[in-house]
Amino acid sequence: MLHTLGLLLGCQLLGEVTARGFGLPMPGPVLGLALLVLILATMPTLAERLRPTTTVILANLSFLFVPAGVGVIGNFEVLSADGIALLAILTLSTVLSMLAAVGTFIGVRHATERWAP
Repeated sequence: MLHTLGLLLGCQLLGEVTARGFGLPMPGPVLGLALLVLILATMPTLAERLRPTTTVILANLSFLFVPAGVGVIGNFEVLSADGIALLAILTLSTVLSMLAAVGTFIGVRHATERWAP
């Protein structure tokens, strides 16, 4: 399994490095996939060794790409019952965290100005 994942991620990494290094207008994973196809074409027996791991990955692929909208729909009852309270809590916590960030920034600025030569 680790060898298979290493090969898949290595191909993707090489694709990313190639795409970014040469400034190609093509996504790196596409180049990595082309590299993987080339490797499998030159070594057909490798495909059978990769099959158990890739089958597990493909069977569980939906878990990796669950969109946020599915989560919203999955919790629609909670959102419809307590939507206003959740919105108020989100707004309040956002404002409080922004105020904490500003207070921290001001405190660090005063501390660094006081100790500056």
